[in-house]
Amino acid sequence: MDSEEIILLLENLGPDSRGRLHTLAHQKRMDRYGTKVYLRGLIEFSNICKQNCLYCGIRSANKSAARYRLQLEEIMDCCQEGYDLGYRTFVLQSGEDDWYTTDKLAQLIAGIKRSYPDAAVTLSIGERDDETYTRLFEAGAERFLLRHETASRRLYEALHPTMTFENRRDRLRSLKTIGYQVGAGFMVGLPGQTSQDLAEDLLYLKELNPDMIGIGPFLPHQATPLKDEPAGTLEATLDMIALARLFVPDALIPATTAMGTAHPYGRELALQAGANVVMPNLSPLAVRPKYTLYDNKICTGDESAQCRFCLEQRIETAGFRVDMGRGDSLNWLSRPQKKMNPERSGCS
Repeated sequence: MDSEEIILLLENLGPDSRGRLHTLAHQKRMDRYGTKVYLRGLIEFSNICKQNCLYCGIRSANKSAARYRLQLEEIMDCCQEGYDLGYRTFVLQSGEDDWYTTDKLAQLIAGIKRSYPDAAVTLSIGERDDETYTRLFEAGAERFLLRHETASRRLYEALHPTMTFENRRDRLRSLKTIGYQVGAGFMVGLPGQTSQDLAEDLLYLKELNPDMIGIGPFLPHQATPLKDEPAGTLEATLDMIALARLFVPDALIPATTAMGTAHPYGRELALQAGANVVMPNLSPLAVRPKYTLYDNKICTGDESAQCRFCLEQRIETAGFRVDMGRGDSLNWLSRPQKKMNPERSGCS
């Protein structure tokens, strides 16, 4: 499909065609991954961020945010708890916090890989230079999540006053070249977003061919300039998840916490529209309410074990089954894999 065809589809979806779209996406997901839903243990280790994105609750200009930063030992403790609960992927996510230098992050990743050699490490730490990305890959990180946020230059520049459209894309290209399993993605319902913008998002994903695609609704935060803007709709977000599954059929697509925040069964609906990953929270309970990218985030008060088994029950009720393995993307498994350099990373 070209841009005009995608726009025509998006602007003319009715109940029947929308149901057909979601069914086709579900069939494609079943063809590639079956009923498996991969669980990732999410560790939100810092809400300090130097960037100032207009939609984000941890933006640097939000002086009311209660900031925190986990020490490396605390992050390792979260991994131990997650490993004991059966997780074999840890997603280390933070704001763009330069206190975590390349050396510190490489030390952390190498320590995780020594302690849990059968577990995968995913990073979601924003924009760094090529040397840092390379060293963290060599230390043992296999995956990197960096949403492109929007494929519209106009919209990107309006929402990201401290960042550039070109650099975001350049960072994604570098991550792929280094050898990471790369995740991109975008928000649905951003103020000023058009059908043309969403069509460009899908075409960009098709071009990039990422291993992971994160899609969620725009949800406003009270301490941002967009606090009074309407949230993105569940319906439109499900449509984009379904289309992303059809455009990049081998990708891993999470049913995000934002989907669960938007609707009590948002994650289950996302799974039925083509998603196949869920990321329960392993962060310490004391800091979870502080990592608020948007208002009313769910699951901030659940113990890790409670969250894990609650989600498993919900996933099974929706007609799927939990897989606690690494869950590598089919894209990545089908291409030659670059290996880390233990001498350079400090691993032994």
